[in-house]
Amino acid sequence: MAIQLSMIAVFFLCVIAILYVTKKKSRSFDDYAVAGRSFGPWYVAMCYVNSWWPGTVFISFAGLTVTSGVFGFYGLAYSTLGLAFMYFIATRAWRWGKRYNLVTQPDLLKLRYDSRAVGVICSIIGVIAIFPWTVLGMQALATVFQIASNGSWALPVCLGVGLAVILIRQIWTVQMGMRGLIYTDMFQGLFAYVVAAIVCVYLLVAPSSPANWGQLSQLSESLLRVPGDGGSYGPMYLFCSVFTGVVGALCWPMSFVRIYTAKDVRSVKRSTNYAILIAGGFYALLTLVMLAAAHIPEVAANPQHGWITLLSQYGGVGLAGLGLVMIFAGSIGHIDGSVQAAGTQIANDFVGERRSLSDDQKTRLSKICMVAFVLLSAIVAYFTNGMSRLQLLAQMSYQGIIQIAVPLFLGLFFKFGNKYAAISGMSSGFVIAAVLTFVFPDDIPALGSLTSGVVGLVVNPAVYLIVSVCVKQTDDEKNRVEELFRVASTKRVSASGTDSSDSGAESDMPEVVKHIERVVTEASERHGVIGVEHA
Repeated sequence: MAIQLSMIAVFFLCVIAILYVTKKKSRSFDDYAVAGRSFGPWYVAMCYVNSWWPGTVFISFAGLTVTSGVFGFYGLAYSTLGLAFMYFIATRAWRWGKRYNLVTQPDLLKLRYDSRAVGVICSIIGVIAIFPWTVLGMQALATVFQIASNGSWALPVCLGVGLAVILIRQIWTVQMGMRGLIYTDMFQGLFAYVVAAIVCVYLLVAPSSPANWGQLSQLSESLLRVPGDGGSYGPMYLFCSVFTGVVGALCWPMSFVRIYTAKDVRSVKRSTNYAILIAGGFYALLTLVMLAAAHIPEVAANPQHGWITLLSQYGGVGLAGLGLVMIFAGSIGHIDGSVQAAGTQIANDFVGERRSLSDDQKTRLSKICMVAFVLLSAIVAYFTNGMSRLQLLAQMSYQGIIQIAVPLFLGLFFKFGNKYAAISGMSSGFVIAAVLTFVFPDDIPALGSLTSGVVGLVVNPAVYLIVSVCVKQTDDEKNRVEELFRVASTKRVSASGTDSSDSGAESDMPEVVKHIERVVTEASERHGVIGVEHA
């Protein structure tokens, strides 16, 4: 008990020391929210990963692999594909962010559609979707202290200690904003993902390990099945799980804002490549280890503690303590990123749209929102602790967040569409997803195990396209969108925000997107219904 708690304490003191050394007063809300757009690819990549995989990946996702077998690889599929798609939207998002001083995802949608309402709706959806992940993070911290104390600390005590840790960490988060997160994410990420990956490799290759490669050849048939391959789930469940993850990757506020912290487009693109390697490599190795450990009775009896049980059996107190540090590092990094994103969006995109706030006022309000968000998360974490299949909380949040994808992706790559289409599509999709999630929190059996978010995502683009056809863009709106796309195609943006070079408006589009827009444009010219105009 003393050894494991001491290891966690030493790690946390190192995090605080890094914050002390790198502490720097924010000069503006831009500096506070996106660190002055000054970081290179490795920092941005590790910040991506820390916002992507929380500490609960060692608990709920590892437990899912133990109980459901190869289905656990769905996380690998959606994380790598999702981050790959981020590569394509990063260029436009960064260039618009630099030119127009954007600091959040709703800022971008507000700019694209010239509508405060679009930004507010996007902000509300984002904050609601972030909340379950913060709750999972608080529960992961409670689990860390419960295990480290050998079960001698009651749940309220563990949650209280976890809350105290986060509040102490928030002292610097609210003071330094994104800059402090990025520096500490690098340190935390090294333990949570790089050291964890090394430990996983060692467990897989060590002959004496109870979870080595040899165990993978002896998996039971039940662990080799995926949902839809027999059992209660229909054929669409696996597709929905991966699809919502991929689409959701484009929409998470805490991941999206990392684009704005990069110093240039090259850093953004390199960071997504690095993040794919780190996130995908780590998760693949963790899933293989937990599959190989599924035969251990103690792991199977308590899957959510399986990671620590395995390390304790093989390496004793020291290795188990290192495993707890990994969970701790991933948890505080992810919670910090989620809280910072939520507080910034509430201050900048919700309250800030109703009142004219100065940079100082936005910064103060953001700090207040961060503290309130953490406290509320801790309360909900207490009442939902012990809930079976904790990953359902994460899956449910995806059903809502993916509704942002339609106006985001179509708005970034296509010139048609307007604020009425964005508002009606996003709102209808989210309402349908929310109602169906309340009735069917996991899947909808009558629809072949489609999930609520996918149903909402069928309605969402349909409404968007119909409204876009019915409500034509004005000439002023066409000209404004043309200017946005011209800025997005600019090769470089100077520090002052002025263009230093220019090229065709489609220069950085994927070929398939160019082709789709040409088809839409030709159709609009023939029928005169959709306001799309090429540069």
